[in-house]
Amino acid sequence: MRSFTGRLAVVTGGGAGMGRELVVRLAAEGCSVAACDLDEAGLAVTAERAARATRAASGADVRVTVHRCDVADEAQVTRFRDEVVERHRTGHINLLFNNAGIGGGGSFVTSPRAEWERTFGVCWGGVYHCTRAFMPLLIASDEGCLVNTSSVHGFWAAGPGVPMSAYSAAKFAVKGFSEAMLTDLRINAPHVRVALVMPGHVGTEIVINSRRIHGYSDPEDMTAEELAQARVLAAAAAGVPAERLSDEQVRDAVKSMGEWFRDSAPLSAADAAAVILDGVRAGTWRILVGEDARALDAAMRADPLDLYRPGSPTLAAVFPDLPRREE
Repeated sequence: MRSFTGRLAVVTGGGAGMGRELVVRLAAEGCSVAACDLDEAGLAVTAERAARATRAASGADVRVTVHRCDVADEAQVTRFRDEVVERHRTGHINLLFNNAGIGGGGSFVTSPRAEWERTFGVCWGGVYHCTRAFMPLLIASDEGCLVNTSSVHGFWAAGPGVPMSAYSAAKFAVKGFSEAMLTDLRINAPHVRVALVMPGHVGTEIVINSRRIHGYSDPEDMTAEELAQARVLAAAAAGVPAERLSDEQVRDAVKSMGEWFRDSAPLSAADAAAVILDGVRAGTWRILVGEDARALDAAMRADPLDLYRPGSPTLAAVFPDLPRREE
């Protein structure tokens, strides 16, 4: 699929971040898109940007539609699929970008079970439900591609100084499923292929948006229970004992975590989308996004034990700002 012109793509998580940039870039290249998200305001921004991109695409016949959908809910995904068929007047799609994801549920021991399961439900369940719903439409095309977004945490099940059990478990599932689909599609639908995307740190608002999706208060309005839960994570990230942090320091840490993740990333969402689309065009099935992703991938292959070792020199090199816990 060297060109997206005249194709139809479905993009989940299209209301922000990499999903939005995928929609805009696809539209600019003459590809019609159906995008879904829970954030209707974010989808409206995506639709406007895509419309501007379409107008600049030399008069290409492009239709971009937006749809509210919780990808963790199979009934909503089925409705989304039916809306795509109706609004695009089609019996097939060419590309499915399973991009939607949230964070949360870091600790299996201390995080609320509902938060853990919600994170897993979006990050893995969304891929499963959408692939189930849209696979017949991919197979009905003359050429199709299933593009699943995992993460570096799909081969390294940790975070820099904090646990990431729900997110990592889900992203490992996405990676394993995608690799299994290489053989499945080759045998049963050879005109459809799969691409596995594994980004490193990309500048998006996933940390900020994930708190909102899980129903947490804004940092300045956090309840005593939310402060207690956040204190443990803030202390782990800062490398200091939890009792040393005041409530105000915890609020500041929660706010700064989201802003830091968005603003200090080595790669923008737009640049990440460009890497992903270049990989799909080139026929690459394993798309590492970012220098940190490539470095972690190489390190895991060289010495997987080292990446889980406290004080790992490899992690210190990849994450130079990784906090060092005081003894």
